[in-house]
Amino acid sequence: MSPIAFSVRKMFSRHGALALGLAAVLAFAPAVVEARQGGGSSAGSRGSNTHSAPPATSTAPNSAAPMQRSATPQPAASPAANAAAAAPQRGGMFSGFGGGLMAGLLGAGLVGMLFGGGLTGGLGGIASMFGLLLQLGLVLMLVVFAVKWFSRRNQPAAAMAGGPQQSAFQGAPGPQGGFGGFGGGAAPAPQPQAPVVTPIQVQDADFGQFERLLSESQSAYSDENMDRMRSMATAEMVAYFSQEIAANARNGVINKVSDVKLLQGDLAEAWREDNEEYATVAMRFSLTDVMQDRATGRIVSGDPAKTDEATEVWTFVRPVGSGQQGWKLSAIQQAA
Repeated sequence: MSPIAFSVRKMFSRHGALALGLAAVLAFAPAVVEARQGGGSSAGSRGSNTHSAPPATSTAPNSAAPMQRSATPQPAASPAANAAAAAPQRGGMFSGFGGGLMAGLLGAGLVGMLFGGGLTGGLGGIASMFGLLLQLGLVLMLVVFAVKWFSRRNQPAAAMAGGPQQSAFQGAPGPQGGFGGFGGGAAPAPQPQAPVVTPIQVQDADFGQFERLLSESQSAYSDENMDRMRSMATAEMVAYFSQEIAANARNGVINKVSDVKLLQGDLAEAWREDNEEYATVAMRFSLTDVMQDRATGRIVSGDPAKTDEATEVWTFVRPVGSGQQGWKLSAIQQAA
């Protein structure tokens, strides 16, 4: 079924769930916090697409917010970029020995000033100092030229002396199948390869499972039942939800949501990589959302007579071949 058909038919039931949120900021929040979980934060994993925005849909026409918290690390910089960053900067004329020489001369001048001899001290005035610097500069240039010249002359001799051992030093295979010779070294570590991403089709039965997960995961969250949640969400998401519930408990409140109604939903993308399949779905829904005092049930925030609306992007994951029952919630992103 196409995303447009799904949007028109509203495959999700009229009792969809509130977006389960993530609590990266709840530990620092005051006692009265925004009730709707996930309102303002995005977290979870979408495989190799974790740090790229899902395609826009009619339900969420703007880009989804990037992941603020995820077990999937950011892609590493390319080896060329790392090499450029690590490359030493060329020192120029006054680096190395030349810089040390100039620093020594200036230091000697400052010492002369401290003892009343002036900046040029015993050098016989400014003309003498410039003359000395010119001579030292010429000597330094001659020394550098001589060192480079002798170094170039010795390179061919060193190569000839290596004889047959030279290829082994570059890592040529030895007689035992390894790398022969002293200094053959180890083979370069293999670079991790990006997974092969293949688009997949999402069936009506899969949308029915997403509907069930939306409703039942919200019920488990409201009941603070993490055992039920583990059957519907990845371990990463369960950990985030547990942190939210713990933060609510420290603040003496509990999140209660009712009258959740899906207004529009459609598929953003679905794909396979390695041994897992992913489906990202955009949802706009209405709900009644309040925070209650944990001990008395008194309303701390929110209005039980008011209906709010929210738009979020949920991602589900399942092992390849597990069928519709294998889907689990793996990420929630806020729609911009």
